[in-house]
Amino acid sequence: MTTIPLEDTVADIVGKAMRGLQLNDEQVAALSGVTASAVASLCGGNYHDATARAVAPVLHLGVEALAALGHQSWRPRPVTVAGLACFNTPFQDMTVNSYLVFDRSSGEAVAFDTGMDCRGMLDFLTHENLTLKLILLTHTHPDHIHDLARLKQQTGAPAYVGDREAFAYAEPFAAGRDFQCGALRIATRLTWGHSRGGITYVIDGLEKPLAVVGDAVFASSMGGGGASYADALRSNREQILTLPVATVLCPGHGPLTTVGEEQVHNPFFIA
Repeated sequence: MTTIPLEDTVADIVGKAMRGLQLNDEQVAALSGVTASAVASLCGGNYHDATARAVAPVLHLGVEALAALGHQSWRPRPVTVAGLACFNTPFQDMTVNSYLVFDRSSGEAVAFDTGMDCRGMLDFLTHENLTLKLILLTHTHPDHIHDLARLKQQTGAPAYVGDREAFAYAEPFAAGRDFQCGALRIATRLTWGHSRGGITYVIDGLEKPLAVVGDAVFASSMGGGGASYADALRSNREQILTLPVATVLCPGHGPLTTVGEEQVHNPFFIA
C-alpha cells in the first residue's frame, strides 16, 4: 500500500492560522517577540524551532504538536478497516482522497466523493462484485467531485449533497438525515467552515467506527477556513472531535487518522 504523506507542513498550518485570524507577518512578530523576517521565513517553508514555538501561542496552535511536525517526528499510526477502500488520485501538486464503504453480506457499497478519477473505484466494485447504491459528497470543491458524472453514469447510483452546497448533479439534503447501505447506518453532521456546507458522514456497522470528514480535518491539520475559520474550528471540535476516540477519520487529503490521534497531535485543537 502506498503511504500517503501528511497534507500540511508547519508552513501550511501557520499560514492557515494567520489567514484565519487575519494577522500579517508584522503583527505576529510583534505579538510573539520574533522578527517579521523570521515569521516570513517560517511561512516560506524554512522550519526554525524557536520561531515556531514563539508564534504557536499567538496563533492558538499547540506548541509541541507543531514542533513535532517541524521535526517530522509524528504521523498517525497506520489504520485498516475491513469494508473500507481508499482511492488517492493526483490533483495539481497534491492528491485527493475518495472512499468506498461496503457491507460484504449484502454486496452493497456507498461512495464518498469521486476524487479526480473514479476508475479505481469502478474497478474495485467490479472485482469485489459490489453494487454501488449511493454517492455521498462531503462538499463541492472541484477536486472532490470531478468525476461525478462518470461515476453516476457507470453505476446508476444517485448522488446526494448537503443542501447548503446544492448543485445540479446531486440531490440536496439537510444535515441530520440518515442513510442506509446494507447493514451500515450513515449519520450526517454539518461541519462547515472550510466550505459553506461541508458534511461529515458517521458510519456504524463496520469493525471500527468511521467518519468521512472531507476537508474538515486532516491528520495534524484541517482545511483552510475558506467560508469561516472560526466556524471551522468550532464545528470540528463539536461535531468530529467529540466522537469516540477510536473513530477512524477519513479525510479528503492525507492519511487516515483517528479522533484520539487528533485530540493529541493536531495543533489546531490542543492549544
